[in-house]
Amino acid sequence: MYKNMPTKKPNKAEEIIGKIFKDSELLYGLKEFEGVDFERALEITEDEPGRFHIADIKTGKKRFVYDEKKQTGKPEEIVRQLWLHKLHTEYRYPLDRLDTERSIHFGREVHTKAVDIVVFKNDKITPYILVEVKKPKESQGIEQLKSYLNADGAEIGLWSNGNRRVILYRPYPREFDDTLPDLPTSDKTIDDLFDEKKTLEGYTDRNASLKEIVESMEELVLANAGVDVFTEVFKLVYAKLYDESEARLRKDHEVFFRKYRDPTKTFQVINGLFKEAVKKWPGTFGTLENISLSEEHLSIVVGELERARLFGSDLSIVDEAFEYLIPEVAKGKKGQYFTPRHVIAMAVRMLDPKRGEYVIDPASGSGGFLIGAMYHVRDKHLGGNDEGMKEYAKEYIWGIDFADEISKVSRALMLVAGDGRSHMFKLNSLDPREWRGEQENVLRARSELQGHLLDMGTTQDNTENKNTFHYLDFDVLLTNPPFAGEIKDQGLLRQYVFGKKKGKLVNKVERHILFIERTLDMLRPGGRMAIVLPQGVLNNSNMEYVREYLFEKARILAVVGLHGNTFKPHTGTKTSVLFLQKWSGEPEPDYPIFMAVSKKAGKDNSGDYVYKKDPSGNYAHDAKGRKVLDHDLDEIAEAFERFAEKEEITFKAGI
Repeated sequence: MYKNMPTKKPNKAEEIIGKIFKDSELLYGLKEFEGVDFERALEITEDEPGRFHIADIKTGKKRFVYDEKKQTGKPEEIVRQLWLHKLHTEYRYPLDRLDTERSIHFGREVHTKAVDIVVFKNDKITPYILVEVKKPKESQGIEQLKSYLNADGAEIGLWSNGNRRVILYRPYPREFDDTLPDLPTSDKTIDDLFDEKKTLEGYTDRNASLKEIVESMEELVLANAGVDVFTEVFKLVYAKLYDESEARLRKDHEVFFRKYRDPTKTFQVINGLFKEAVKKWPGTFGTLENISLSEEHLSIVVGELERARLFGSDLSIVDEAFEYLIPEVAKGKKGQYFTPRHVIAMAVRMLDPKRGEYVIDPASGSGGFLIGAMYHVRDKHLGGNDEGMKEYAKEYIWGIDFADEISKVSRALMLVAGDGRSHMFKLNSLDPREWRGEQENVLRARSELQGHLLDMGTTQDNTENKNTFHYLDFDVLLTNPPFAGEIKDQGLLRQYVFGKKKGKLVNKVERHILFIERTLDMLRPGGRMAIVLPQGVLNNSNMEYVREYLFEKARILAVVGLHGNTFKPHTGTKTSVLFLQKWSGEPEPDYPIFMAVSKKAGKDNSGDYVYKKDPSGNYAHDAKGRKVLDHDLDEIAEAFERFAEKEEITFKAGI
């Protein structure tokens, strides 16, 4: 009696989704649906040889999604079905209030266009939420969505490509021009979203991509708001950091950095938080400064930012956003690029800064190397104690940078990391002549750095060094100096060995060459350093004089060639990390050097981060639930540790 019953085809959702989304260049993704069991949520079957179809969650209709022979698919259909699943299971909208490919009529136009998903009001007739997934680029998707909303009169619109989403809404009777931080569930209204108490742990997400949030903020309003985008976003970040720090002390850990129904109240609350942040953490903004965005514009961008959590987040999330924000004039023209976190982790692990050792970065940028050193000391030498790390940072972490925007970033990141901003100075590391001014920041820097002048052995030499700050006594130095630019200032070149050839001043020297000399002069004898340099310094024949200088001044511990994608999208310049230990006695004539070349950058050709996946195409996660970058620098650091142990390389004074 069962002979004619059709055989149920196996569900291959996990396998086919892995194939469709394996291309890292794809504009669609699945970040929005992390944690969803694809096999339970979707049904994908092979209905014809090599051709796979998905069952529409609403209608049951089969929709083509993948051709195995051509290796082509429809990622947008997967994203649409996953949104149907999410609307039904997470937001609890019954299927009879959902529809797909519903026609939208545009005034008197004869033709119609189909919106991807419609959520109806309780009457099951009036459109309430429109969802658009077909336009994978945010700017296109938002414009398409706006046209649909204006034509159909729906209150809420959601654009998503699976990786990112923007929620728009019309605060009737005003024009459609606002955002929501989330969709209301089926049993709540838009007003309920505004009235709900929101808590730090229950509402904010430490894995939210701040870079993507900032891009959305720019797309929605900032690009045309007539303000300095970097400065205004930075003010909001400062206000949010303050709110999160205070939320831990409030009853129920309630957060106040959020969108309120009335834009005027939103502005008053957020600007108030910013003013309090300036009082608590002075030196970055003036006490008379306010947020410059209009009430309406601020209301829109706060709706995007309020769900992110900055304190306790993966610092690379915050760092990536600031790197995106730093104006091009502060990056490209000065050759200053933020160092990827996995490069920092490798360098810090190989140098192994210890409790009681002073660490400096004379081109500290966003403070990445310094934060990496703080975390390393905490985890390896302080038993994971956060308070111990903060105390260590206040005494032992030192940073210098000349770029105003970037020095602001380092202060903010130090706040996120703990409170290691006590010794961050805005100075030109290459030109100590500028350290002699009477400005407040220069006086403070000079006062504090005097304690790190190297003892030169004679009163005369010590007096000279006190005037020039030429020789310092730091234990560990980590830096990625700017490559771009040539120094032509004769007064500056006169201070350097590399500024002269055969006793005569040269006309110009590349900036990073002077940094090599300057960084070695900042170390005590026996001190060690890691510096990122263009590979040409180590390979080109015209750089032999630099290599001879290095051999005379320090032991070459290691050279690690980085992959060409490491600093993309900013530059494809091939770089190496050079590890040195300053001689404390006579140079040794012969010794082994650790050499390695990275084959996996953790980035693709476009400069986007690449993450490890399991055989099914799902992202691998670490113990903290974060996606794992696909790179090989951890293995290189581990190999160096074995090399150092074998060669009995010691990181103590004296070699």
